[in-house]
Amino acid sequence: MIPWSYQVMLIIMVAIAAGFDVRYRRIPNGLVVTGLVWGIAMNMFLFGWSGLKTSLIGIGIAFVIYFPLFMLRGMGAGDVKLMMAIGALVGPANWFLIFMITGILGGVIALLLLVWRKRLRHTLSNVFLIVGELLSFRAPYMADKDLDVQSPKAITMPHGATIAAGSILFLIGITFMGGR
Repeated sequence: MIPWSYQVMLIIMVAIAAGFDVRYRRIPNGLVVTGLVWGIAMNMFLFGWSGLKTSLIGIGIAFVIYFPLFMLRGMGAGDVKLMMAIGALVGPANWFLIFMITGILGGVIALLLLVWRKRLRHTLSNVFLIVGELLSFRAPYMADKDLDVQSPKAITMPHGATIAAGSILFLIGITFMGGR
């Protein structure tokens, strides 16, 4: 079971992050640092050294999964730091569930966005380019600037908002399933 104070902190953190990401396409460092420190401190306070270990593993898994996506310019640094703060707060097992929900939700939203903007065919061809570049150990954004999240031509979406929605769906799910 995730303590109610963690749930409240998670909702506040991801709601603020989503608001900033939608409006400014940035997630404030102060927010994610506060989330990281609060997650580590609360886990240590409530669970001692095992709580610290849980937070650090949550941070580490988030970093290992999200940092390569940032390096390939597939997402912003704020998204990486937000997921690390979530990992510090909820630990690795719960973080992984949030990651899965966020991934599925993000995929559905991206698909709808591409259909709406009539870019589905172009994006599917980019998938083959991305796979080919990665198999050749090259960064895909070097072959096509549209694959760089920083490019004005790239179709992007505020991933912080998707992370927020995934986190809230996770909390709704554990509430109805009896906690975790």
